[in-house]
Amino acid sequence: MPATSVLDLIGKTPLVEITRFDVGPCRLFLKLESANPSGSIKDRPARAMIDAAEADGRLREGGTVVEATAGNTGVGLALVASRKGYRTVLVVPDKMSREKILHARALGAEVIVTRSDVGKGHPDYYQDLALTITERTPGAFYANQFANPANPAAHEATTAPEILEEMGGDLDAVVVGVGSGGTLTGVGRYMRRASPKTKMVLADPAGSVLAPLVETGIMGEAGSWAVEGIGEDFVPPNCDLSLVKKAYSIADPESFGASRDLLRKEGILAGSSSGTLLAAALRYCREQAAPKRVVSFVCDSGAKYLSKVFNDAFMAQEGWFGRARTGTVRDVVINRYDEGSEIFVSPNETVASAFARMRAADVSQLPVIEGDRVVGLVEESDLLDALVAAGETMAEVFRTPVGEVMVSRLETISADAAVADLLPLFRRGLVPLVMDGAKFLGLVTRIDLINHFRVRDR
Repeated sequence: MPATSVLDLIGKTPLVEITRFDVGPCRLFLKLESANPSGSIKDRPARAMIDAAEADGRLREGGTVVEATAGNTGVGLALVASRKGYRTVLVVPDKMSREKILHARALGAEVIVTRSDVGKGHPDYYQDLALTITERTPGAFYANQFANPANPAAHEATTAPEILEEMGGDLDAVVVGVGSGGTLTGVGRYMRRASPKTKMVLADPAGSVLAPLVETGIMGEAGSWAVEGIGEDFVPPNCDLSLVKKAYSIADPESFGASRDLLRKEGILAGSSSGTLLAAALRYCREQAAPKRVVSFVCDSGAKYLSKVFNDAFMAQEGWFGRARTGTVRDVVINRYDEGSEIFVSPNETVASAFARMRAADVSQLPVIEGDRVVGLVEESDLLDALVAAGETMAEVFRTPVGEVMVSRLETISADAAVADLLPLFRRGLVPLVMDGAKFLGLVTRIDLINHFRVRDR
């Protein structure tokens, strides 16, 4: 029988064994929560929290659902709320991926982006701001996934029984992350009752306070991390860390790399938190002396992170591509021509083509390359000057070859020059071409240099 609502498709997600990684003596299975309607595990608690609020009268017709979220819970709430006719207001930290924000807005949610550099108690902290919005909005319901008991209850009632059934009742460990604590607590409670031998293993981004707290008993200072959706600077009320038997801190480069490896080796498109879980699960499996059956999660689809996890430029900007640092201008170049990541245009292409490429790549200048030789540079100011000069024949400019509007007098700098040598060029308003001997390495901009200083000593 076909489903009568997309909400009926939440849960009952598939489980797949991964076979192309070194898992030691163990077998490792991933539950593909990315198969939920909005693409993440958070559809489960989103539906449960809204259903519970309707049942006890906190959410009535014409009401507003408000949530502080790393993105996926918000998208899940927006999906459920839109199907039930509620308004949704989401408060998200500014490190969230563009795809998740656009997804939530496409579902009709109002998304407020706030600071990620402040902690609890600050008025701009995403949870504090969401609570303030709730208090000043008539008919608003604050979902509060961090303390809402319907969150872990959803996983205790659905996620955990599905896993145990799919594993034929034979399960040694479950590797989970903690954002709100719902998955850990719900699955852990069920396993403690239904499969006491099953251990709960925590995968945590390096910088989060949770894994160190489990391993040492000490509540340390939170750092920063790029992985989205898991890791915390406090212990959420819904998070029962007493269920955890082992915890791993996973650095961002390893998490992002694991997500990319999962796609390359197994064909599974997963997000950054799934990379954290996979990296921790692999460590756990390889440490075992005897065979174990282990389950972890693909928490959400990697389609939500194409601009980050699967974007070579982003990885290079973070210094995660393993390039040796030389202390020279070479280190500042993000998009390299010899690696195929430099966006360029040829002189016989049209201005319209150059503009489309600039807009798609979110850059304001392009090298003009003929063969393997740089023959010019076209900047947005060049295009604007040509359009203004054309007056009423402005439309003709877009059909003009780039070679007619490009700047052909080029400023170059050696890849082996000192980084400080870029500053005089930038003060003159120039975008220098970085040359590795006679070969073009790539362009370098002020933003590239600022980013270089940001990650240099990290």
